[in-house]
Amino acid sequence: MGIEDDDIERVRRESDIVAVISQYTQLRRVGRRFQGLCPFHGERTPSFSVNSEEGLYYCFGCGAKGDAITFVREKEQQDFVGAVEWLAGKAGITLRYTNANEGEGRRRRSKLQEAVAEAAEWYHERLLSSGDARAARGYLRQRGYDGEMVRRFKIGWAPDDWDLLARSLKLSNKDLTDSGLGFVNRRSRQQDAFRARVMFPVFDAQGAAVGFGGRVLPEGDGPKYKNSSESTVYAKSRLLYGLNWAKSEVVSADEVVVCEGYTDVIAFFNAGLPRAVATCGTALTEEHVKLLRRFARRVVLAFDADAAGQNAAARFYEWERDHDLDVAVANLPVGVDPGDLGQRDPAALVESITTARPFLEFRVERALDEGHLDTNEGRAKAAEVALSMVREHPDPLVRDQYAVVVATRCRLAIDLVRNQLNAKRPTPIEATSPAPSHRPILRESPELEALRLAAARDNNIATLVVPELFKDELSAKAYDMLTRYDTLHDIIRDGGPEIGELVQMISVEESRADPEDVAGLLWIPYLETLMAESKEQLRQAVPEDQEKTVREHTWLRLKLEQIRDSARRAVTIQELLVWMEGREEENP
Repeated sequence: MGIEDDDIERVRRESDIVAVISQYTQLRRVGRRFQGLCPFHGERTPSFSVNSEEGLYYCFGCGAKGDAITFVREKEQQDFVGAVEWLAGKAGITLRYTNANEGEGRRRRSKLQEAVAEAAEWYHERLLSSGDARAARGYLRQRGYDGEMVRRFKIGWAPDDWDLLARSLKLSNKDLTDSGLGFVNRRSRQQDAFRARVMFPVFDAQGAAVGFGGRVLPEGDGPKYKNSSESTVYAKSRLLYGLNWAKSEVVSADEVVVCEGYTDVIAFFNAGLPRAVATCGTALTEEHVKLLRRFARRVVLAFDADAAGQNAAARFYEWERDHDLDVAVANLPVGVDPGDLGQRDPAALVESITTARPFLEFRVERALDEGHLDTNEGRAKAAEVALSMVREHPDPLVRDQYAVVVATRCRLAIDLVRNQLNAKRPTPIEATSPAPSHRPILRESPELEALRLAAARDNNIATLVVPELFKDELSAKAYDMLTRYDTLHDIIRDGGPEIGELVQMISVEESRADPEDVAGLLWIPYLETLMAESKEQLRQAVPEDQEKTVREHTWLRLKLEQIRDSARRAVTIQELLVWMEGREEENP
């Protein structure tokens, strides 16, 4: 796809290159030229010069050169067309495309972004001046947000009304739905996507409004956070909140801080560290990593990386290798999120980044710090836990360095630790006597713990877990039989070779896990899968079915939040079991 040559030349001619470059480095006029520190490499003496008349720049230090389009391509990480469109938008130039269909697609996207931008302004003004936003303003003040902060991040308020935004913006049904700002309900009426929430607008890397994150007030109903639905302009796996504001500082520092929440990002900005971004209600993906790598080489995780490491360590190491990244972990106090720490002690929040440690070092040191290193048994156990993390790293040289750390901290012989590190570690199932070829190969998992608990028969796991929660088909069948059969002998007899072998093995293993904890670990991914399915159903649903699908999706999100709360887990599970039973009756 291309843009008409005349329009490209007009963009080159009319773009204010000094204004564009001044967003990244300070320029001062020297004669007919402008000079400043080069935005492409670190230097103390200015060697970067701009010819505003011809629209060109050159650095005598690193050789960077080009025009406004080249500069935007480099600094905004745009392709050629994207850079021309970026500059045309700044200059108020309407572009003509050589391919009418693709040009129409870009115009459609631009129109939807304009709708989202208009909504952001509407929500923002609502927060600043509307009487129904009084409680929201009080909540933000309580959180330490003053008027300047609210205006800087364009925080807004979605009123507790079914369709006030839709009526105010006067969008067509298609534009309202495609922009993610609302939908058409079963009564064929427009309805807002967000109600009674503090609104955090999300912008793409180029500063275009594309969606929202809405936070319910403490006394409000529904899930704590609600994000815009996937749309033409909003794709959460490729969006990072705050990158539009942070990218200049990220490039300058060659480092980006990744958080989990919008308020965490704002806390870093207010603490004087404006290079933080946040995922939009999803885990960090490779698409996010590719986007960040355009701006910086070092990524600092400012969230519970120990918990993330349980499932994502291999991915982090793969990203480090494939994308030439350094992944580190902020030195945050255990159980404290950046937003709260920033409100209480901004200097400590900054210190957590300056003292960040490599990802594996953080995990190993955390494991050793939590171990009982004052006894022989405690040191041995702590060493094994730490070595299990070291084994996950793909680089043998890195693994050996941490073997030395573990040996030193645990007062063990380095050769013994190296042997342990390099030895194949059998699971408890593999460690039993030799088995026939049909033996099931299982790894430690919540599913295996549930089977052990079910085999023990002296706990309440059967009232908390159903076979549908198991991803492994063999485990699901075994669990189903464990909850239906009177004796293990009957299962071994009737279950076939693989189930019989599995039940025999777990019958001699003891589980010390809490049944509710195990149930929670099984329910969480099950609910996440259901939510993903309902989101896809919503995308494909006819208007009269959308409201029901949205209601079910919202209910599932609430249950997911409640099941993560140990105090509410048992009651929530019983509600889910009743719901599943009703669902099966509707769809036998």
